[in-house]
Amino acid sequence: MGLLGETAGRLPDRAMLDEYRSAGTKAAQQGVPLRTLVDAALREAEQLGSAAVLPALRRAVSALIEGYEDAQRLALRSEETARREFVDDLLQGRAERLAERAEHFGLRLAESYVVAVARPVTGVPDALAGTIERELIARFGSHNILIAVRAGLLVCVVPGTLAAATGEFTHHVRSRFEPGWRIGIGRAHRGPGGVVTSYREASNAIDLGDRLGLRAPVLKAADLLVFPVLLRDREAIEDLVTSVLSPLLDARGGPEPLIDTLEQVFAAQGNQTAAARRLGISTRAVTYRLERVRRLTGFSPEDPTQRFTLETAILGARLLDWPNQL
Repeated sequence: MGLLGETAGRLPDRAMLDEYRSAGTKAAQQGVPLRTLVDAALREAEQLGSAAVLPALRRAVSALIEGYEDAQRLALRSEETARREFVDDLLQGRAERLAERAEHFGLRLAESYVVAVARPVTGVPDALAGTIERELIARFGSHNILIAVRAGLLVCVVPGTLAAATGEFTHHVRSRFEPGWRIGIGRAHRGPGGVVTSYREASNAIDLGDRLGLRAPVLKAADLLVFPVLLRDREAIEDLVTSVLSPLLDARGGPEPLIDTLEQVFAAQGNQTAAARRLGISTRAVTYRLERVRRLTGFSPEDPTQRFTLETAILGARLLDWPNQL
């Protein structure tokens, strides 16, 4: 290596230390292991065979390591920047060299992928995303997995063939996030555009959960397909909500208690006792409220056809934030 010949018996000056740092940087850029670099310096010191060279050796090795570590930090920052840019381009559907860049991060975009999105109560540290990604890779033995932080959300991209991967992702979120988190899971779609579609489905599932007041912390887009259908014809759903539920505006105490009761009865598959427990009221009170709904609207929750109309109207009301957005 020739690092110590000129400094045998004396300490290296600043210029020499800069050369050592430069040598360390070049070694890192060329992929030379740090152990190899240090061993070379030690062998040279042994060949010089003088105790006087040890102080110089210590400073030279320190400078080598400093340069090496600086190069590694710079490479890491560059890789993190490239990763963030790739994730943004992938999830927004910007296709410039996307497939080529995806291979660098272990994704084969010709396959089908599922995207899960976790929304925490507080922010997501980048280090946590890296930890969860490594654990998923260790569990499934596949590098075809990507986890990243985007817009305050933890995004998980996994192959559609790894059905258990989203469950494992949910496990890590549950064990590491504060209570109040929510996960949306998109459907499997193929190709770069499929990743974008699944990501939007996962994000929309969280949004629908909020708007509908759903209690489940994990929401699958496949289970919520009826709601986008409802929203496609906003005029029709507004007409349904207004026609069916407007009479409830005249109820004593407002429409909300009656709407809450209907929601809980529908969620309990018509079991009024279970609905009463959830509402914290008596079964008799539930029965009274349902009778009030029937008298005011003309629709009975006990009639199958009328029940469907009422349930659809209630879902529409939640989607439209009715009656707050009259």
